[in-house]
Amino acid sequence: MTKSRVLIAEELSPATVEALGPDFEIINCDGADRVALLAAIVDVDAILVRSATMVDAEAIAAASKLKVIARAGVGLDNVDIKAATQAGVMVVNAPSSNIVSAAELTVALLLASARNVAPASAALSKGEWKRSKFTGVEVADKVVGVVGLGRIGVLVAQRLSAFGVKLIAYDPYVQPARAAQLGVRMVSLDDLLADSDFITVHLPKTAETVGLIGDAELHKVKPTVHIINAARGGIVDEKALYDAIVDGRVAGAGLDVYAKEPCINSPLFTLEQVVATPHLGASTDEAQEKAGISVARSVRLALAGELVPDAVNVQGGQMAEQIKPLLPLAEKLGAIACGLATAAVARVTVEVRGEAADHDVRVLELSALKGVFQMLVHDPVSYVNAPVIAEQRGVEVVLTTDRTSDDHRSLVRVTITLTGGESVSVAGTVAGPRHTPKVVEVDGFDVDVPVSDHMAFLRYHDKPGVVGVVGKVLGDANINIGGMQVSRDESSHALIVLTIDSPIPAVTLDEIVSKIGAHSGKSVDLN
Repeated sequence: MTKSRVLIAEELSPATVEALGPDFEIINCDGADRVALLAAIVDVDAILVRSATMVDAEAIAAASKLKVIARAGVGLDNVDIKAATQAGVMVVNAPSSNIVSAAELTVALLLASARNVAPASAALSKGEWKRSKFTGVEVADKVVGVVGLGRIGVLVAQRLSAFGVKLIAYDPYVQPARAAQLGVRMVSLDDLLADSDFITVHLPKTAETVGLIGDAELHKVKPTVHIINAARGGIVDEKALYDAIVDGRVAGAGLDVYAKEPCINSPLFTLEQVVATPHLGASTDEAQEKAGISVARSVRLALAGELVPDAVNVQGGQMAEQIKPLLPLAEKLGAIACGLATAAVARVTVEVRGEAADHDVRVLELSALKGVFQMLVHDPVSYVNAPVIAEQRGVEVVLTTDRTSDDHRSLVRVTITLTGGESVSVAGTVAGPRHTPKVVEVDGFDVDVPVSDHMAFLRYHDKPGVVGVVGKVLGDANINIGGMQVSRDESSHALIVLTIDSPIPAVTLDEIVSKIGAHSGKSVDLN
């Protein structure tokens, strides 16, 4: 069996390769060398990068086999997520790998700014002893304003609480009750600016956050305030910060990130009140190792065809353990429903009932869509681009949940509405300790059939001898039946569901339909 090829385009920790394991062919290149990158990426299944490799639309277009782009770190400024999504390429990062390192650097910058560590050290290196010039301030009993109370913001707050500070925070997406559990009081941005002795920024860089702390905001702060930014460059306006320090409206700053990087000649670097580092937030041995191991595991999952729940361009969110067994079921139900359809698809409805409805089930919608479109398009379909394909084809997608399920602990139903208004519906569940997927309903007919790679569905008016005819025709064609089940409704309409060891040729299926007078006959191959 041919091994999947994984391109490592930058230096990663040895633990990364170890975490990938022996199942892949590893190749290396210098991702910063554009010519080398475009040549190496052509026939790889995955690429692992850090921040120096630009995986843009051109690189993605050159990589016809690419399934996953893995960034061993948090930021994704060097990856064209839109182009990757369009191509069905999963983008993963390591969002938790550097949070401790980033939080610790934030505290280091805050303390260094408070105690003038950088200029005092520089003076000593020049042979100057200036104790009185570099008098600092204590952190204890001061008000620390945390802008962005996400994972890193929480870690910073927890660490600074040990210094005896008063913690306030601005984050419109955090509930005050949750913040109170952390000993943090939520306030407006204006109140945070006015009340804080130290302000530390922990926000992602978006259109809304760029320039969030600019000239107007820096006219609202105490003149004794120290501002720390180890999150993303540009959130604090660097020119406005420079002017505020020079004018005496801000006492000091600690910076690790800049609007344009690498940055080596900022006017801020000329000020003794500024302690600056060259984007070292994730630059610890521990963070690099965590990042490499995390994305290596994600690559293994992605290349195994499994969903990586925290992939940045997958809409499904985190997946509960109870949902995982239903993921392949939903995909197979989508494929079966599409295989039974007789016209173009207008809408796909995914219904989740029972215990599974207590959890986030968006991943089941993705999985069902993946199954549907695998039957319709020639290009690869993934959890990433299935919603894109639906949008491009004008297919409406509906997800519903219901806690009640009379016969099964959890049930998934995929209903395809066709352009003519008619519909096809297939429902299923998983059974036993191995979570075996099975079909339990087809268009209102109750069945109980394990999902097979090859299945056939025959609709007819019930009459004696049909089962024998079906068996004989398939036997004559040397097609072995794995299982057969007949279901009838009150009006004597019947459905036969077959699991078979090999596909049924069209001519054989037509012969069965003709001999039993079937209303319809469909063969569905899932492998």
